Amino acid sequence: MYYFRLFFASIFITLGVGSLDSQNLYIDILGVAQDAGYPQANCARECCRTLQEKGQKGAKVSCIGIVDETNQQSWMLDATPDFPQQLELLKKHGELSGIFLTHAHIGHYTGLMYLGREAMGANEVPVYVMPQMKQFISKNGPWSQLVQLNNITLYSLRADSTIRLASGLQITPFLVPHRDEFSETVGYLIEGEKKAVYIPDIDKWHLWERDIVALIKEVDYALLDATFYANGEIPNRDMSEIPHPFVEESLQLFQSLSTAEKEKIYFIHFNHTNPLLRKNSLAKQKVKSLGFHVAEEGLRLKI
Repeated sequence: MYYFRLFFASIFITLGVGSLDSQNLYIDILGVAQDAGYPQANCARECCRTLQEKGQKGAKVSCIGIVDETNQQSWMLDATPDFPQQLELLKKHGELSGIFLTHAHIGHYTGLMYLGREAMGANEVPVYVMPQMKQFISKNGPWSQLVQLNNITLYSLRADSTIRLASGLQITPFLVPHRDEFSETVGYLIEGEKKAVYIPDIDKWHLWERDIVALIKEVDYALLDATFYANGEIPNRDMSEIPHPFVEESLQLFQSLSTAEKEKIYFIHFNHTNPLLRKNSLAKQKVKSLGFHVAEEGLRLKI
């Protein structure tokens, strides 16, 4: 446990008071697609065209909820363009007590617009943000209007500083390398009786100063960036400009893990081109046959 304690040496901040009784704590998978969703706008490729022509269901943008069922509370990690549907799913298990943002790419914060006066007209919804993200929202319209009209209240986060959400439930942001044009990027460690990490966006694993393999060994669930399955997935575009870890690279990196450790991994945040979005694709069959999971909407993980 030394690595884990070193990694997340934390300062505790208490934000809520929960019951001291044993809680039913869960992570709910509310979406699994990359920022632009699935099907993606103006995509004429077979991956999206088939869905559009047949009117089939696609996938909502990557988002997870934390649910404290005992105390009827819930928290959302990222506010996506699919916020209305995801909020309704989450509210079935507990009232929204706050939103934690990872970074300023469109699929991860633009759902805040639904809290504004043109929509919900919300009142002081807690939104937890890193310093650059706080500046971005506070200084740029239309997001700044949410602050000015008290639709949202921004709470500052610090990397590796733990926030206690309720008794027996806490969350810790940690910095990860990514294309930080407007804000820094974080993943989250979520701790109940079990531990989970959520990293929907990151650059190549070797560019991170921390060891993802060691981290997987210290948690019970690892929901990890799987934006692209393989190089060349987007024709006529230099994929080095969007250097997510390809699933093929992650499979290679994680191949030495034990069966039990592989079962902790849930790939998530799939671009519309990623075959892991297709129900019976060979790629999906391969990933599962190797002992890993492909995250799906509606999945519930007890923490």
